[in-house]
Amino acid sequence: MFLEWFVVSSLILFVLFMLIKTFFYKSIAQKEEKSSAVMKLTLQEAEILIRKHQLQLQRALGNIDILTDEITSLRNEVKLLKQRNSQYRIESEKYKSRIKDLEQKIEALL
Repeated sequence: MFLEWFVVSSLILFVLFMLIKTFFYKSIAQKEEKSSAVMKLTLQEAEILIRKHQLQLQRALGNIDILTDEITSLRNEVKLLKQRNSQYRIESEKYKSRIKDLEQKIEALL
């Protein structure tokens, strides 16, 4: 009888121990699933932000390329305008000297 009682008690204690252990590991597994789900959401949000910033960066780089092209064309136009301006100055000086020569000839004739 003592042996039966001991075996039954041991069996009950073992079953209780296994139940407690099962619930403990189950709660740990649930916590891990929750943290895993939170981590997945965080990673998805990070991926969305990265894509958003990549698009913004690509747009900015495209804008920089456009602005660089415009600056290059404006520099070329400025060079052309400087050349024209210097040509006009030279021509203007020629005309001024010719006018002076003609004025001197007119004075000489008078």
